[in-house]
Amino acid sequence: MVELYGQTLTRRQVAERSGLLSQFAGVRLMELGDGVERGIRMLEFRTGSGLRFTALIDHALDIADCEYNGKAIGWHSPTGFRHPSLHDQEGENGIAWARSFSGLMVTCGLDHILGPQDVPGDNYGYPGRQTVRHTLHGRVGMIPARLTGYGETWKGDQCVLWAEGVIQQSAMFGEDLHLIRRIEADVGGHEIRISDRVVNHGFRRTPHMFFYHVNVGYPLLDEGARYVAPIRDVVWAAHDGERYRAQKIGYRTVPAPQSEFIEQVWQHEMVANAKDEVPIAVMNDRLGLGFEVTTRKSQLPCTYQWQDFQAGHYAMGIEPSTHHVTGNLAARERGEMIWLEHGEYRSYDAVFRVLDGASAIAASEARISAIARQPADDFPKPSGHFTALRQPS
Repeated sequence: MVELYGQTLTRRQVAERSGLLSQFAGVRLMELGDGVERGIRMLEFRTGSGLRFTALIDHALDIADCEYNGKAIGWHSPTGFRHPSLHDQEGENGIAWARSFSGLMVTCGLDHILGPQDVPGDNYGYPGRQTVRHTLHGRVGMIPARLTGYGETWKGDQCVLWAEGVIQQSAMFGEDLHLIRRIEADVGGHEIRISDRVVNHGFRRTPHMFFYHVNVGYPLLDEGARYVAPIRDVVWAAHDGERYRAQKIGYRTVPAPQSEFIEQVWQHEMVANAKDEVPIAVMNDRLGLGFEVTTRKSQLPCTYQWQDFQAGHYAMGIEPSTHHVTGNLAARERGEMIWLEHGEYRSYDAVFRVLDGASAIAASEARISAIARQPADDFPKPSGHFTALRQPS
């Protein structure tokens, strides 16, 4: 059954009330036409519940806009959504990624995440490529998808909005990794479901790293908004914890925009529930609005929290990851790099859920607290304990 506008309706009853489902819900293919966005293909999803979001086909089918009843949840940076042809992957000593960084969800990987690094490349068997130069957060987020389908599918009296595509990160004498992505949302629903599979399409043993950079912005993100997560241990804080105290901004509560803010990043060790799920939420009690991100601990065992409260940026990121924040070389040294042989793959599942109203916020907070209670100290001392990662066989 479909829940719409206070009514529970069958498929027939929905059809009786409109000439087309697109009157209040559906998936629509569009193309942006101006400025740096010109030429980007986009899918707009509307569930009929007040949830609207867009997926940028030419940005790895990443989620760009996200809003609920007209209130923005997804973050837009000053860069806008740049067409991939304008992106300089190798520029600025590997940090030009920041010139194209925007949106609710930006995928990072597929063979590297985190800061620019030079890593061994001898696994590719090409004498001219003994090392590989990686840029910030990898390449996949600026690769256009090959759209394999989209639309609305009825399953009995339930209607699912969906899109699928393939993103190919490939090079001669290098990696040949394919990301197969499916996005789903139910008509009348409040959640976005992401199902990803990363496959080694090549015939050389290839490293794999992956994370979701999920970025929320104003008005969900505002002074007094809260970060709620099942944290067992605060593992790491970028640079040093003393600077965080000097900025007077901890990990739990969001401040107003700051004119001189320097970004803060944490790594938290999360606890999963009995279903292997790790739910993390940003909650705005004043608005009665929250946003919950749920991933699987066995798939994405590490989680970072990114804070950029600089005026004109004003964002916070929830970042479930395959690897510790120490990066590519450390993963190799610790024996924690994921290596994919030909045809091998890794799967990732994420659910983004809107929390509508005080009762939904309270229920989410209760679920999270039942798994683990996060530290009450705004500035917990990082333990430095990076747990050993057991990659799935």
